[in-house]
Amino acid sequence: MSNFVEKLTNRWPDVANFLLGLWLVASPWVLGYAGEATAAWNVYIFGAAIAALAAIAFFAQQKWEHWVSLAIGAWLIVSPWVLAYDALQAALWNQIVTGLVVCVLAIWAAASESGFGGLAARS
Repeated sequence: MSNFVEKLTNRWPDVANFLLGLWLVASPWVLGYAGEATAAWNVYIFGAAIAALAAIAFFAQQKWEHWVSLAIGAWLIVSPWVLAYDALQAALWNQIVTGLVVCVLAIWAAASESGFGGLAARS
């Protein structure tokens, strides 16, 4: 197996968070709320940040990236209420679900790096 494919296999949480970041950037158009500036810009900015952080973690194995991703995931969960667009159901549920998954993956990746909880070792 090639080194890159092995890295993809071992670092799947980073790959998944990268894809979630790309989804967030595209989601306002896909889900039809691109015209709602606050909701759309929130996911453009934080989706791009999640994708960038996941790429950094994938290629440079930065431990701090997972904790920043966790914070961004938490922000995504609460931001519809903080920024007052919780009436936009598509944006609300997209950010809650995606934020939860980002948080879980960030915790999983951080735990895997530290060997915590018997999770698979990362290379």
